Amino acid sequence: MTVLKLSLMAFSFVFWAAGLTMLIIGLWAKLSLGSYLALSADDYPSAPAILLAAGAAAMVWGFLGCFGAATEHRGLLRAYSAFLTAVLAAGLTAGFSALLYRQNVARGFQEGLRQALLAYGQDEGVADALDALQRALSCCGVQSYRDWLTSPWALEQNSSVPLSCCRARLGCQRGLPDGLHRDGCFSKVSAFVSGNMFYIATAALGLALLQLIGIVLACLLAARIPAHLLGIATPR
Repeated sequence: MTVLKLSLMAFSFVFWAAGLTMLIIGLWAKLSLGSYLALSADDYPSAPAILLAAGAAAMVWGFLGCFGAATEHRGLLRAYSAFLTAVLAAGLTAGFSALLYRQNVARGFQEGLRQALLAYGQDEGVADALDALQRALSCCGVQSYRDWLTSPWALEQNSSVPLSCCRARLGCQRGLPDGLHRDGCFSKVSAFVSGNMFYIATAALGLALLQLIGIVLACLLAARIPAHLLGIATPR
C-alpha cells in the first residue's frame, strides 16, 4: 500500500507539472501566435485554447489524484482513473490526427493567406497579422512577392507591395525584387509544419501512453483500499 500510494502521488505530481507546462505554453501561444493562427482558413479549434483547457484540467486532476492517494479515497481514485483514461483517448486521437491531417492544416493556411491578401487594406486585423507574419518569417506573398502584384490592394497602390515585404525598414522600390523577401510565406509555414508536426504527434502519443501507468496505479490502489482498511479496523 505504501509503495502504491507513493508511486501514484509521484505520478500525480508529474501529471500536475505537465499540466502547468501546457498552461504556460498555451498562454505563450495565445499571446505570440494568436494573430498568425487567425490567418488559417480551417475552422479547427484554436490550439492555444486547447492547451489552456487541457493544462488547467491536468493541474486540477493532478492535485485531486495526489489527494486521493494520500487520503485513500476510493471514489476519488476511481474518478481519477476515469479521467486518465479520457486523457489517454484524447492524446491518441490528437497524435494520430496530427499525423494524418498535417497536409490539411498546411492547405488551410495556404487558403487563409490567399484570403488575407484579398482582404488586405479592408480588414485591419488581418492586415496586421499578415504584416507581422511577413516580417517574422522574412517572406512575401503566398508563393512569392508576385502574388501581391495582382491583389486588389496593390492595384490601388500602383502594383506596389506592403512595407513588410521589404528587407529594409525604409521600404523598397517597385521593380527591384532584390530589395524584397523572395520566398513566399506558405513554403516557410509548410516546411515548419512538415518538419515539426511529426515530433508534436510523437510527443502527444508518448504522453498519452504514459497515462497507462497512472491508470494501473490508481486502479490497484482503489482495489486494495477496502481490504487495507478492514485489516486496520479488525486487528487479529
